[in-house]
Amino acid sequence: MKGLLQAAGLIAVLVAIPAARAADATGTWKGSFDFEGTSMPLVFHLTVASGAVTGTVEGLPTTPTEIHDGKVNGDTVSFWLNSDYQGQTYRLVYTGKISPAGDEIAFNFGTDDGSWSAQMTAAKSTDAGPAGAAASAQADVTGTWKGAFDFNGGSVPLVLHLTSASGAVTGTVEGLPTTPAEIHDGKVDGDTVTFWLNTDYQGTTYKVVYKGKIAGGQIVFTLGTDDGSWSAQMTAEKAGT
Repeated sequence: MKGLLQAAGLIAVLVAIPAARAADATGTWKGSFDFEGTSMPLVFHLTVASGAVTGTVEGLPTTPTEIHDGKVNGDTVSFWLNSDYQGQTYRLVYTGKISPAGDEIAFNFGTDDGSWSAQMTAAKSTDAGPAGAAASAQADVTGTWKGAFDFNGGSVPLVLHLTSASGAVTGTVEGLPTTPAEIHDGKVDGDTVTFWLNTDYQGTTYKVVYKGKIAGGQIVFTLGTDDGSWSAQMTAEKAGT
């Protein structure tokens, strides 16, 4: 009888080990990775049920991006997603190691063909879900950015010299009729940068408002007059990337 009880106890312990080791990745996780010298913040919204992981990732050029084939095996979480960059769709594969304390995930991720990869550590956030994503780490837009927009059939090149610190953005824009034009009320909120500037055109001064989405060494801008009478779009790339 004693031997039987010991055997039963051993079986119970062995059965309990996998359950104890199965980490729970459910929650919001925030971190950033380096992309060609620029810090790119990401927010993961993950839900685990019966070993399967579902959710989204925010901060990539395609955002939010749904994850696929998500799994948790012990302290390892894995999934893949599709994201667009410079007009091409890439499949990115993520493998993450959940810390013993359950408050961090160390990710290795990259294209499925191995042509690009990166690492990052995402910390668990107290935010309940996507509504808290605006509080994610702010991107750094410091640097020189170059792009062009269409104006009456002609291409107008711009050079943006930006400096960001503690969420505030300062700098100038070259290439407008008034050049360099100083930017005002510059801000970075997560992966979004906004500011406005004044420029003259045909003897009239216009206030032009810029709103840009930061993604992978690029800022995709929507810009236009504050009264909505004119608008345009342009993609600015960081010089040297």
